Amino acid sequence: MPETFAVTDAVELAVVERSGFVESRHSGSAIVLGPDGTVVTALGPIDDPILPRSTLKPLQALASVTAGAALEGAHLAVATASHSGTDRHVSLVTDILTMAGLGEDDLQCPPAWPGDAAARDEMTREVLGPQRVRMNCSGKHAAMLLACSVNGWDTATYLESGHPLQVHTREVIERLTGTKITATAVDGCGAPVHGMTLQALARAIHRIGASSERSPFALHRSAGALVRAVREHPWVIQGPGLPDSIVAERLGVFAKHGAEGVMTMIAPDGTTVALKMLDGSSRASAVTALTLLVRAGALAGADVARTLSSLPLTVTGGGRDVGVIRPTV
Repeated sequence: MPETFAVTDAVELAVVERSGFVESRHSGSAIVLGPDGTVVTALGPIDDPILPRSTLKPLQALASVTAGAALEGAHLAVATASHSGTDRHVSLVTDILTMAGLGEDDLQCPPAWPGDAAARDEMTREVLGPQRVRMNCSGKHAAMLLACSVNGWDTATYLESGHPLQVHTREVIERLTGTKITATAVDGCGAPVHGMTLQALARAIHRIGASSERSPFALHRSAGALVRAVREHPWVIQGPGLPDSIVAERLGVFAKHGAEGVMTMIAPDGTTVALKMLDGSSRASAVTALTLLVRAGALAGADVARTLSSLPLTVTGGGRDVGVIRPTV
């Protein structure tokens, strides 16, 4: 049975400090690639397999686009988002479904409450239940359905591994990572998620970040457009006041988190970070990735420090601040 690296191989990446007492430690692995794609930093096992979870979405979105889902701007950004289900997100997803001639019932991601508190409260007042379109992966699924619609592929089986869309998606992933897929699982949204090494994930994300919209290759043109779409519409990638959106808006960093403590970031100069918290916690992922980008010289420490003040890194006790989540890399 495939599995990720062992506890004994992991390295400490961050700690949780309460009143001067370190009460928790987050261990894992991390890799930093320089603007030219060379390995700048390697912490822990970077060549053992992980499940990238939602950090795979940029690759899946590019597969949908290169299969014919003609998306631009915010609609392209929501295809790669793990969004908070605001009304604005829902509007984008609905637009894509309309382009495909389909509706919410065609989505095969599970119904969910929005992560956004205001949207959730409004749904409660209106006595509405969980909805597929509010699920954080609905943009990815809508883009997949649009690609199917354009090609005349069956929309009822679009998540099955033998479906033409999923075959194409695997080919795009293998092209970007430079490695063959050897393990596949079912992601939380029901879509296939493919195992890969942290180094392979970093390589793919770096190639996306280094792509130009003027490239002679369609995949790289689409990748350049995807990165620009997220940077021009940072609220889409996650949601107002949430980490991925904050760092995209304030630092120009293309950030994409995934479940189980996976994080990827691309700085404006192309420096790329990928990391995996072995315990599956995401609370220290963003601050650790940003710290690694500062260490690599890709971001200014003062700019990052100002941005960190807006991230949920404070430990409270008795209604006051008593500690902090901090990286140890």
